[in-house]
Amino acid sequence: MYIKNPMEIENKSMDIIEEVMGDTSFTDKEKVIAKRMIHTTGDFEYRNIISFKGNFVEEAVDSIKKGGVIFTDTKMTYMGINKKALSKTRCKLKYLIDDERAYALSEGLNTTRSAAAIDLAIEEGIDMFVIGNAPTALFRLLELVKESRVNPRFIIGVPVGFVGAKESKEYLREFHIPSISTIGTKGGSNVAASIVNALLYMVVGR
Repeated sequence: MYIKNPMEIENKSMDIIEEVMGDTSFTDKEKVIAKRMIHTTGDFEYRNIISFKGNFVEEAVDSIKKGGVIFTDTKMTYMGINKKALSKTRCKLKYLIDDERAYALSEGLNTTRSAAAIDLAIEEGIDMFVIGNAPTALFRLLELVKESRVNPRFIIGVPVGFVGAKESKEYLREFHIPSISTIGTKGGSNVAASIVNALLYMVVGR
């Protein structure tokens, strides 16, 4: 069936996804996020690899309502977040990977720009983190949590890949921080953005 209406296409997609969610144990709000992730990736397996910790949905929604700066590890994640919905909140987005300070700091610390961007974000007082691409960013963030240099309100940790991604997310799940992560190698900037969008829609609607 050829459908031309974008919202009708999305609603039909969500109906199809709902049909496979019977074997999950998500809360109603967690399922909204899981379905958005599946819709973004076209991958039903996501329903089996999503891990919520620390009352994530409620804490993240409350944080967005209170406002602040949300860090994204890539411009791609930044671009994928619905700016119209974001504009209805007291939150702003910021990515620092292209910042000249990240280049200099990464050379000085002999690390990646993604990890260096975390240091810059914490220097600026940012405490909401969305990481969809770089395991080194997630590892660095958690190092700084252990050093008591930051107490994140929430972490979206879904880096993708075969080197460090799985391990960084396993490490995240050891912390008592409101978080969402994926088990294994799957994830990505588009997945991270879909999670933020699902949260925004819970706060401000569509």
